[in-house]
Amino acid sequence: MYTIYVKFQCYPQKREAFLQKMKDSGILAAIRAEDGCRKYDYYCSDEHPDELLLVEFWESAQHQQVHMTQPHMAQLKTFQGEYIEKAALGEFTLL
Repeated sequence: MYTIYVKFQCYPQKREAFLQKMKDSGILAAIRAEDGCRKYDYYCSDEHPDELLLVEFWESAQHQQVHMTQPHMAQLKTFQGEYIEKAALGEFTLL
């Protein structure tokens, strides 16, 4: 199992709009339907209203690498900058 955590700092009051855009665009559903995707969920901080945590579980690092090449990921990149100020990535593999 390959796991990635991404901590996003959203622009002020843009977190909910970003989550809604991910749903409305169909990108979230497309990602979750990808081969090897076990979990792809966003979590909101109660303490920091502009913080967002993405947790991804993939069958392997290769599945996640293929995920990054999908057309819906290119679509995401076209609007992500409107909502996300910065991101920090963490990852690990469970043996």
